[in-house]
Amino acid sequence: MLRNLALTFTLLFACFSLFAQDFSDKKREFRGVWVATVENIDWPSQPNLPTEMQKQELIAILDQHKQTGINALIFQVRPAADAFYGKGRENWSYFLTGAQGKAPDPYYDPLQFAIEEAHKRGMELHAWFNPYRGTTSLNQSKISPNHISNTRPEWFFTYGGKKYFNPGIPEVRDYIIQVVMDVVRNYDIDGVHFDDYFYPDKIHGQPLPDTATFRLYNSNLLNIDDWRRQNVDTLIHAVSDSVHHAKKYLKFGISPFGIWKNKRQDTLGSETNGGSSYLELYADSRKWLQMGWVDYITPQMYWALSSRVVPFAKLLNWWSLNLFGRHLYVGQAAYRAAEKGAAYQRKNEIPNEIRLLRTNPRVQGSIFFSSKSLRRNFATLNDSLSNTFYKIPALPPVMIWRDSISPNPPRELIVKKINNSNQLSWQAPTQAADGDFAYGYVVYRITKGQKVNADDVKNIIFTTYDANITSFTDENAFLAGECIYVVTALDRMKNESAVSNVGDGSGVAQLAPASGEK
Repeated sequence: MLRNLALTFTLLFACFSLFAQDFSDKKREFRGVWVATVENIDWPSQPNLPTEMQKQELIAILDQHKQTGINALIFQVRPAADAFYGKGRENWSYFLTGAQGKAPDPYYDPLQFAIEEAHKRGMELHAWFNPYRGTTSLNQSKISPNHISNTRPEWFFTYGGKKYFNPGIPEVRDYIIQVVMDVVRNYDIDGVHFDDYFYPDKIHGQPLPDTATFRLYNSNLLNIDDWRRQNVDTLIHAVSDSVHHAKKYLKFGISPFGIWKNKRQDTLGSETNGGSSYLELYADSRKWLQMGWVDYITPQMYWALSSRVVPFAKLLNWWSLNLFGRHLYVGQAAYRAAEKGAAYQRKNEIPNEIRLLRTNPRVQGSIFFSSKSLRRNFATLNDSLSNTFYKIPALPPVMIWRDSISPNPPRELIVKKINNSNQLSWQAPTQAADGDFAYGYVVYRITKGQKVNADDVKNIIFTTYDANITSFTDENAFLAGECIYVVTALDRMKNESAVSNVGDGSGVAQLAPASGEK
């Protein structure tokens, strides 16, 4: 008991002793937000809005998150075996057009639009799939006759008022992989993201109706719990292989329930006393990391720092020690500030969580649920991010197991002074050693006389993930005084090049590069 008490005080001291610091100058940090489309949680505000209104709403969301400092959108493209994109095999979503299977009119592709707008703003877009949920209700008026649950009813079971794909059927896994690969092949996404809906949450007194499937497909003679976990593992492994084979630069991440197992259930588990993804949802999230099937994990750590049942600090420490070389982006509960009497109503709850996770070098960032909660500034969290934690921009963390080779630097940077603005233009870099060309650019503005240092994130004034953008106008140049500029190139995995030549406002491209620094 004394040992546990000492550990608790140590963790709390590490957190509270650093509350006065904001650690806002991290150059690499994943700063994500979930944009939920199911039940129109975040976007669009209601089904069947006119196309232009849908676009305007999404642009407003992107602009606000960009201003906040968010650098990645987790965009829900498949809420219930339906689609927010046109180049795939599933029906258009009811939550988009008000009738499942009905295309937007006038036509546009929401996913394509979201990708283009996010990339213009220097934000990644990860396509978020709900793998196994087939319907959100049993109301047939909201389900198209040619929805997969109607054309292949034998692939589903009904549980808790919803239809779910039966994970034990091999054809189901093949189908889900094909759905994911439609998006991977047809869209310029940055990652594939699964949420925590694998087997459904258990309802007391209602066993899962998959006994017949278990008897038919249990070729390895496992018990039913291990068989269910094997079914989920098989899907995760296959999706990982398929995604990375098709596009080596794509990231694959999963956001499981926050607890793998409690220590009382397994000595490898965390010092917590909550539910368990392993035992209750048949999701062996630690194994996915151990096997290298995922590039990042985003446990939904929706408990407060003061929780006695699931202490946030202890759970954070557990995840950070069980990554097996992959990335940890902590799922944080912005939505909970709307709950009456919740600890999350305190304005310092999530800011203190961020301060704590930033003291741990094995944690690479956060993802917040959800977009609307941030935009509505619950518990003033959005203000805290934009004014303190995310005030200075950051690039996403690199994943050296996917790609560790930097692109070549941009060429012939020219800066021209026009009135109160500086107009920059540059040439794309030559092909890098691994065959990559530039995917985007970062512009740095440096006070004249200071050393060129691209590690100083305070100098970043513009980021884009659009290789076609090779110019930028600094309209705030007059506020900065005498300054110089350099530009770096980014590849698909956000590896950064050395700096370009210095642009000094003379309108001439200097021949010598500024330095080899990044």
